[in-house]
Amino acid sequence: MGHHIELSRSVDAPSDRVWRVLTSVDSAPQVLSGVDSVERLAGVGYEVGTRWRETRRMFGRAATEEMTVTAVEPGRHTVVEAESGGVRYRTEFDVAPDRAGTMLTVRFSADDDRPGRIRRALTALLAPLGMRVTRTALRRDLDDIAAAARAGI
Repeated sequence: MGHHIELSRSVDAPSDRVWRVLTSVDSAPQVLSGVDSVERLAGVGYEVGTRWRETRRMFGRAATEEMTVTAVEPGRHTVVEAESGGVRYRTEFDVAPDRAGTMLTVRFSADDDRPGRIRRALTALLAPLGMRVTRTALRRDLDDIAAAARAGI
């Protein structure tokens, strides 16, 4: 059972600046209002294999996930993945120059392969709320990245 979200946002800043903000793992708590803290676990800079623990507020509680960069096309595309409680999360970002500066797109998916009718039924029941909260968090992340890129951070 999978759930998917795709959002795009125009950013009035050059794509290299948007990419720099997007991939600055260590400064995420200063840039992303939804991120409380980041603890780097592996990797230098931003590359495949870079891992960190990210703590966010979700449903009014702190939630910490281990994130791993699984793909990078420098300046253009990246994939970050996490797994929690049998659910695989995948977040893809695309950075593309456009007339106004940069088009920033995020695609998020959550795939639950856990067995059992009750688990699947519970997931189906709770997923719409979770995806609404996730959509709001992703939109805020895009807005925060855009603001930091415009400011030259």
